[in-house]
Order: sequence, then C-alpha cells, then structure tokens
Amino acid sequence: MLATDVRLTAEKLATKWPFLPFLSVRMRSRDGSQRVRVPPADLFESSDYSEAEVLPDSFPSAPAEPLPEFLLEPEDAFIVKNRPVQLRCRASPATQIYFKCNGEWVNQNDHVTRESLDQITGLVVREVDISVSRTQVEELFGLEDYWCQCVAWSSAGTTKSNRAYVRIAYLRKNFEQEPLGREVRLEQEVLLQCRPPEGMPAAEVDWLKNEDVIDPSQDSNFLITIDHDLIIKQARLSDTANYTCVARNVVARRRSSTATLIVYALAPGMSVAVYAGLVGALLLCVILVLCVGVLAYRRRCRHLHGDITDSSSALTAAFHPGNYKPPRQDNPHPLHPSAPPDLTATAGTFRGPLFSLQQGVNDSPHKIPMTTSPLLDPLPSLKIKVYNASTLSSLELPADMGSCDGEILSLKSVSTMGRERDYHSHTLSREPGLSTSATMGNLGGRLTIPNTGVSLLVPPGTIPQGKFYEMYLIINKWDKTTLPSEGSQTVLSPVVSCGPSGMLLNRPVVLTLPHCAQLDTPTPDWTLTLKTQTHQGAWEEVLTVGEETLSSPCYLQLEEECCHVLMEQLGTYGLVGQSCPPQPACKRLQLALFAPRAPCLSLDYSLRVYCIHDTPHALKEVLDLERSLGGVLLDDPKPLIFKDSYHNLRLSIHDIPHTHWRSKLLAKYQEIPFYHIWSGSQRPLHCTFSLERGSLAVSQIACKICVRQVEGEGQIFQLHTDIQETLPPHSPLLSGGTCLPSSQVGPFAFRLPDSIRQKICASLDAPSARGCDWRLLARSLGFDRYLNYFATKPSPTGVLLDLWEACHQADADLVSLATALEEMGKSEVLVVMTTDGDC
Repeated sequence: MLATDVRLTAEKLATKWPFLPFLSVRMRSRDGSQRVRVPPADLFESSDYSEAEVLPDSFPSAPAEPLPEFLLEPEDAFIVKNRPVQLRCRASPATQIYFKCNGEWVNQNDHVTRESLDQITGLVVREVDISVSRTQVEELFGLEDYWCQCVAWSSAGTTKSNRAYVRIAYLRKNFEQEPLGREVRLEQEVLLQCRPPEGMPAAEVDWLKNEDVIDPSQDSNFLITIDHDLIIKQARLSDTANYTCVARNVVARRRSSTATLIVYALAPGMSVAVYAGLVGALLLCVILVLCVGVLAYRRRCRHLHGDITDSSSALTAAFHPGNYKPPRQDNPHPLHPSAPPDLTATAGTFRGPLFSLQQGVNDSPHKIPMTTSPLLDPLPSLKIKVYNASTLSSLELPADMGSCDGEILSLKSVSTMGRERDYHSHTLSREPGLSTSATMGNLGGRLTIPNTGVSLLVPPGTIPQGKFYEMYLIINKWDKTTLPSEGSQTVLSPVVSCGPSGMLLNRPVVLTLPHCAQLDTPTPDWTLTLKTQTHQGAWEEVLTVGEETLSSPCYLQLEEECCHVLMEQLGTYGLVGQSCPPQPACKRLQLALFAPRAPCLSLDYSLRVYCIHDTPHALKEVLDLERSLGGVLLDDPKPLIFKDSYHNLRLSIHDIPHTHWRSKLLAKYQEIPFYHIWSGSQRPLHCTFSLERGSLAVSQIACKICVRQVEGEGQIFQLHTDIQETLPPHSPLLSGGTCLPSSQVGPFAFRLPDSIRQKICASLDAPSARGCDWRLLARSLGFDRYLNYFATKPSPTGVLLDLWEACHQADADLVSLATALEEMGKSEVLVVMTTDGDC
C-alpha cells in the first residue's frame, strides 16, 4: 500500500467515525511489513511516502494516557407534559464523547459539546448535552423503557456511563382507596386508609387535618405507614376533624374525598342510650309531620270534591290497552291539528292485562271502551290522577256503577295556572323513530327506542303509589340542539331527553346510552364526563367517571359499547370525553358506502362514504337520510379506530377501469378535517366520489375505496357491482339482534320476578360479618367501582338488581345472576329462583 493510499483511507475513516483517536495502519516495503498505530491527523499532515521508505521499528512515546473517567453521569429524568428533558455527562481525559440511546448513536448535530482543561491535572475535560422529547419516547416500541448512556474515548480506550432512563410522567385521577369517615370512642385506635392513584414517578402522600399537613415527627400520636395509611394511636377530642389524603408527584397533585372523624367521650352503654333517645325523638317528629301532612292532604282533597283511592295495582293489573283524550270543550288549551304533539299533554296509553266494564248504549264518544270484567265490582268509587309537567288529569268512576249502564269513565283536565312550563316542552318534538312514551305507575316499566341502543328502565316503586306519569324518551337531533362538548372534549353518545323533568322519584331510574369510546386498552385513555342540560339550555357537569363522591347525584356503569346511568332526576343528558395522558384516546367509527338506487339512467354515477360514530343510533340516522335521497347501502359498515392525533381522515379511489369509467376527482384524494370528526359537531360527515361512464351500455363497475387516518388505521372497500341490477334491501340494524318493543309497562317489563327480587333483597341488604352481603354481589356482577353510592340507598341490593336488569335487557336470563349467588353461597335464594323463576 502506498503512502498516498494510506492518507486517503485515513481521511475516509476520520470522516465516518470522527471519535476514533487512532488508526492501525499496515505499510509494506521491499524488506517486509510493519504495523503501527498512527493518529489520523498525523496521516493527514505527513508528507508522501515512497515505496523505498520504511517506517522505523519504534517511535518516541509520550506518557500513557488513562482511560476516561466520568465526572458527571446522566441521570433518570421524567417528561412532564410536553417539555423535553436534558441529559448531560462529563468525562476526563476525553478526546471524544457521545450519547447512545436505545443502542443507536445520537446524531452528532444533536450534541452540544463543551471543552475545558483541568487546572490541576492538565487533562482535557469534555462535557456534552442532548435533548430528549416526548415524541422520541412515545415512538419506542418494546418492553424496555427509553434509555441513554454516554461513551467517552481517550488514547487508552473507551468508557461507558450508567444508563439513564427517560419516562413520561403522569398521575391518574382516581384513588385506589379513599379514607372513610368514622365515629370512635375516646382513646380508641383509628386507622384511615389511603391508596394513591397510579403514577410515574410513584406519588408521595401527605395527610391533611383541617387543611394542615400532619407531621408525625411533631405529634407522636400520628403514624403514617409505608402503605400511606394514617394511624391515630389514641383518639383525642382534638382529633375530631376532616382528614384528606393528598397524592403528588412532578405532574400533578390529587386530593381524596374528605373523611370526617368524630371522637366522642361517652361510655359505650351511655352512647347507645343517647343514640336510642335521639332515634326515638326523630321518629316521633316524623310521625307528627306525617299526621299534619295527612290532615292537610285530606283537606285539599275535600277542596277538590273527591277522594283519591290507591289504585295503582288495579290499573297496572287490569287495564286493557286503550287511548283516552280529554273532551275538547273542557280543555282550555286545545291543540292545533298541525302543531307537533306536546310531551306534557295529558294523553296516555294504559297497557296491561284485561280490565274493563260494559259499555252502554248512551256512551259518549269520549268514553273509553272496556271489556266485561267483574274486577271493578267491589270498587265503589275510583279516581285516578295522571300527573305531568303542566296539567293534572283524573279518571273518575261513579259510585253508582250499576245504574249508569256502563257509563263509567269521564275525563277532566284541570290546568295548573301560575306554574311555569318546562323549558324542554317548547323545544322538544317527537321525531318518528327517535322517541317513545308510555303512562306508568307504581309498578314501573321500560321505554326503548328501537334500533338505537337507548332505553329507560323505571323500576317498581319508583313512582309514588297512586300516581301515574306519562314517561317519555327522546333522542335529540344533532342539528336541533347544542352539543355538550367544549374545548378538546368530544361527544361520545347521543343527546337524550327523558321526562317529565322535575317529577318526584322514590328510587333511581336507569338510562342506557350507547357510546363510541374505545375502552379495550390496558390503561384508561379517557376522561369521561356525564353532562346535563339546564332549563336555560346550558350544559353542566354531573359527574366525571372515577371521581365520584358521596354528593354525586348519579352512578355511571361503563361497558365497552354503552353506559348505564343510575339517576334520580330526569332531564337531558349526554356523555363526553377527552384524552387522558400519556396515551391519546381513540373513538370507534363506522364507514358506510352508499350508491344511487338501480337502475342508473345517467352517465354520471356517485359513491358516498359516510364516517359516523360506531353506535346504532348514528347508523340508523344515516340509513334514514340515504333512504330519503334514494341511496342504497352497498356493503356492511366497516369499523375504524380514530385516534386523537390531529391527523385528518383521507379517502381515495383506486383501480378504476379507465377504458369504461372516468373519475371527476381532480386531486388524488379527499380529506375530512380531524376536528370535524373528533368534535362531533358536524354530522353526518361524508365524501362523494363522482364517476362518469363511457356509455349507457356500461353496467359493471369494479374499484377500491381506501379510507384511513393519516399515520393511523384504515379500511378498504372492494366494490364490484352492477349499477343496473336492483339490489335487495340491506339493513345491518336488523341483523344485529332482536328488536325490543318500544314500551313495556308493569311486571312484564322485568326479567326478574318481584317475589325473587324481594327474597334476594331480604337476604343481602343486611350487613354480614363475613362480607357475604350486597357488597359481594356488586363485586360478582362488576358493579363495585364506587360502592358508596349503593350504600346510601335504603335497599342497596334492589338498586344493584335494577342495574342488572338494564345491563341484560337483551339477554336477560337469570344464569349470570344465579352464578353470582352460587359463588356467594346463597343456596336458599337459588332454591327460590329455581322454583319461581326460569333459571
């Protein structure tokens, strides 16, 4: 090898690896060969060698340079929100120093290097910095965390630093366990438990006593365990306070619900006596109030010229389905024939087993036809009051039933003057297929809007005895209501109104809403919020899932495709959500492909692709729209996972047979903006591909339509159809399952018989020392996310069974419930279910 070749080779190596301090070079001469280690710079600056020149056997050597030693090594770091972190290392002596992250060298341009001279040793000190962003960490795939380490070179060799790990910091919102309030005796030991939310780094926990931080070093009566529990060794009167568990890390600070601790100084026997006296006094006050209320109620009824008889059982068990209307001459507010029906009108439909009387010859046209039945014979007088938001109607049965020759029912409408009408009664109208209603009493029932996934369960005992309400359920059209989302929130469910609003409920009803949130990820990516609309039209938060407290008015049971809301206040509700760091949330969408109904008599042909929420209601809305436009669904809707990544949805058409067809689309693709899809404010969203065929004789078309989110998931429609052939009607809604009736009233609306329900409640409502009570049933059924809500109800088991009925309305067999009871060891209840039910 010539000297010139050596110099050129060294220059290439020095360019590729600038941190190599020396090169090993072999040079050959006539007498033999010599191997030496030469610095690249020496090769660049040396003069040309001739073939006759031979390198000497040795060179004068300087004192040996030690291996690099790190004066500063990179440390573990956490990325807070979107702020990048800086990693730094320092080594001496070092001719070069670089970072390596996850086994790959960091680009030289990303290093910030500083060089100095150690005043004591005279060695070169090099320091280098790099920046690591959130995107770099998120792009890493695998089980290992993102890591970086420094590598330093000197003439003696290389040295590697320790690995520094970079992680994304977060702190969940939900405490795994919150402290609970208690009442304890003086000098009793108290344990308040707290399990902080999951976080990175792990959260540190402080305890607050009336907003003051508890320091066990200053008060030895307090002890904070390694599990973050607070122990009060001997309760003092001064320890009566509000205690709060606070979790914090570099990202956020979370507060648990406040636990109130009350320390009393009475002896156990005295405390029982005092409490017994207080309970007795309270019961006495309640009895007095009830007596006064009954007297006032009778006086009011006497003022209305009639008595009210408890008739809920008679109505629910006896009325044949029939409609009634108030006489037009007695109605002070007659409805215009062209006006939309008012949800608060005093008309309703009674459903149930047969209940009737004979109809006379002189019956008025306003009387309700009934069939013969002796059930009403023992009832001397019956008045039924039907309540709603604005009017009060009554059905009266005269005392002398035999002499009236079948003239039984007369309808009276009494307007409640001076009462402000409900806000929604002016804005809500019943759209075909988007509403349902029924008159319900004490035995309850169920309202279901077919093919939408929306339903309302009214459990038995919800409506007070003797009262009847016209219950309604309506899906608000997106173009006729304000949406509940704001900021980065997205609408996940249809906006639903149920009513009448403001009515008194004895127990919670269950509203079922379908949603399109993707929930099958290992970690929760959503912050879900239930909102309600006020009478003024503004939206307010009702609860955030996972942040419930004792003051929360609702409970939300979340499933993969729907949610069930236990609530005691009817109104307008909707579910919204937003991404919960560190991972972006995803929505489930559906893609539906439509074309004009055959036969096509024009040269133009269009294909429409809709992007809608993956809910039955959204698909039904598009099917109804296309039916009115003369469109037909070409294929089953395809699912698409849409990520909160600010990337648009891109649609393109491919493989068009250009010999017979031409696309009118000038661009290669179309896009639907990300915000239009994520916000849900513009629906239904679609793109149209306009095609033109060469002649009317062309009837076959085959192509592909690709729909995908930029840098995300996608779907492809394989289209091959005859545009002149009439396709059979295709409806994916009917193939998804059986269509439930729109309304069911009375015992037939529930899968669980009332006798079995009562026995289960009697067996599980009372607390059990072994824990085999309603709490274990909640865990077995998966309803234990926030047990405090059920604990505040008079019958926790009854509310759990109501929720079970709502969750299993389509497949409500008793197997799942029987399995849960069997695991609890409740054999006596199983015997009842086997004999009385269909298990």
